[in-house]
Amino acid sequence: MINQCINERLQRDNLSINEFQELLIRLLNYGILCRNESQTEQQLYDRYLRVSDLVNEYLALIGIRIFHEQRFEYIRLYPPGSELPGMGDAEYSTFGGSLRRRLRQEEVALILVLSIQYDKALQEGLVDENGYVVDSFESISIAMKNILGRHLPDKMTDRKRLFQRLKQLRLITYKQDDDIESGEAWLKIHPMIVSFVSEDALQSLSNAGDPQAIEHQGNDAIEPPVSENPDISHQNPDNQQDNVS
Repeated sequence: MINQCINERLQRDNLSINEFQELLIRLLNYGILCRNESQTEQQLYDRYLRVSDLVNEYLALIGIRIFHEQRFEYIRLYPPGSELPGMGDAEYSTFGGSLRRRLRQEEVALILVLSIQYDKALQEGLVDENGYVVDSFESISIAMKNILGRHLPDKMTDRKRLFQRLKQLRLITYKQDDDIESGEAWLKIHPMIVSFVSEDALQSLSNAGDPQAIEHQGNDAIEPPVSENPDISHQNPDNQQDNVS
């Protein structure tokens, strides 16, 4: 009965069941879909626009909700119990199931600093037409020390892994891993960072006056997507190098 209903609606939108399944699998596997990330994600994003109501209804059956930022053309999935940007607490706010993936402390720290850097650039009008903020790796490192009293990982392999993780989350983009070794290299901070970090977390940091305030923030400050594959960069053949100007 459900399959029949879905097929009828897909036929009305001139979409095959295989195309619908591909879209759902991609969303559930990545948790994030950015139109400007690659040609494949552009096609899938445009496909979502055609059947957004059906996708939303389908995922709502298992408590997954979608946040769609139309201006910057990206989609994020939120697991049951999550709070969506601009909305109140979810009905089942105590849910803590396996759809959530805990972020490491160093990941939370870097995300918070990136969010502060983005907000600062936003206030200064240093945002491009697509909502991105350009910043250097050196500037991020200095901000990490000044804001939180922390340092980026000393080992370059650990540092690359940290930035690669945030790149997988689509929060930042840069040309290549070697850029991380150069303090003069640049990265772009995605406008998604605004909805990724809670306002309470940023306010808490600004009022705390304590470099170790991050120790008390943890994952409560961050609302990660439904699913992030740790090997996503190796499993995504359509992933293109980002052009950071």
